[in-house]
Amino acid sequence: MPIHLLGGSQTDFAVNWHRAGLGFDALVGAIVEQTFLATEIDPGEVGVIHVGNAFGQLFTGQGQLGGMPATVLPELWGVPASRHEAACASGSMALLAAMADLESGRYDCALVLGAELEKTVSGETAAGYLGAAAWVGHEAKETKFVWPTMFAELADEYDRRYGLDDTYLRMISELNITNARANPLAQTRNWTFTATGFDADDVANPPVAGRLRRQDCSQMTDGAVAVVLASDRFLERRSDLRADRRALITGWGHRTAGLPLAQKLRVAADDKYVFPHVRQTMLDALGRAGLPDIEAVDGLEVHDCFSMSEYMAIDHLGITGPGESWKAVASGDIARDGRLPVNPGGGLIGGGHPVGATGVRMVLDAFKQVTGQAGAYQVPGAHRFGTLNIGGSATTAASFVVEGATRPHK
Repeated sequence: MPIHLLGGSQTDFAVNWHRAGLGFDALVGAIVEQTFLATEIDPGEVGVIHVGNAFGQLFTGQGQLGGMPATVLPELWGVPASRHEAACASGSMALLAAMADLESGRYDCALVLGAELEKTVSGETAAGYLGAAAWVGHEAKETKFVWPTMFAELADEYDRRYGLDDTYLRMISELNITNARANPLAQTRNWTFTATGFDADDVANPPVAGRLRRQDCSQMTDGAVAVVLASDRFLERRSDLRADRRALITGWGHRTAGLPLAQKLRVAADDKYVFPHVRQTMLDALGRAGLPDIEAVDGLEVHDCFSMSEYMAIDHLGITGPGESWKAVASGDIARDGRLPVNPGGGLIGGGHPVGATGVRMVLDAFKQVTGQAGAYQVPGAHRFGTLNIGGSATTAASFVVEGATRPHK
């Protein structure tokens, strides 16, 4: 059964909601209102709500966020709702749950939103909170910066297996921040850097953990994203909705591994891929969409929480062979005007990373691309986009294939 994507909305990821004295009620209220306006869907048409949020209790003390849409919008009172958590893949879990609801016939229209507030505490405290997605008390125990340390370890694993020139990590960061300048909702769109801001310059781009430097890391971000999904039955009732402003989710993949990074590396020690389950996630999505390989898509939104996570994604998606991600970076293949553009709106490093919202944001940006609504960061002629969203040290992996409802295949 096809899942129709009717559109959605994103808040400005440069806004510090906490500094403005605003909490989850304001954030959720804003994104829900914007989304109903963008999709021309009435709140009374929504049958179910799924909310992605990873760290609400830690950053704000607020749990039970499935109840927040009804709290801020009376028309949603009584609509079934739930919250989903899988670290940085929380938004993708909300999407998968909504798709299952529609496919089962239980409901015909779903509101899916992801939201996170991360500017409520200092950067060091925030880094500690985010560390809850690792195996607490068992790994990264000697550092305050769990995730830079873990992805630096992943970089070291790549270096051991294949060799790794850090130059290409810097190039990924610079590309994504450059792409973000064309995105009016990107967190870094107005940031400026010195001539050595993406070099191995300990002042302009200081070390954070191992070989990773400041510009290799995504930011703490406040923000929310929402989309509306619907079934065929819903579109039979709403035949007035423009087909050229709709898309389809034609494929999905979802795999989960154990929490510890070291365990994942041991399990895959003899595999040609560092994370075979991540590779399989994208293959599952392509297979369900009836596509032969990654070359069948026109672009990708991938999880660059660190430059190293995008470097890993490039070969796991099949853009290059294992360990050869540098080739796609050096050749310009992943640039917005390249053979297979990656993160044309800036990704996480450039666009921002409100953790619970990221998976939904990827799908919304894919929707914008395949319906020709991405503005200055539009990939010309895009009809089909893929996503790869991970949580933790790739403990959770999720992928989607999004296709325009009316535009021809390449």
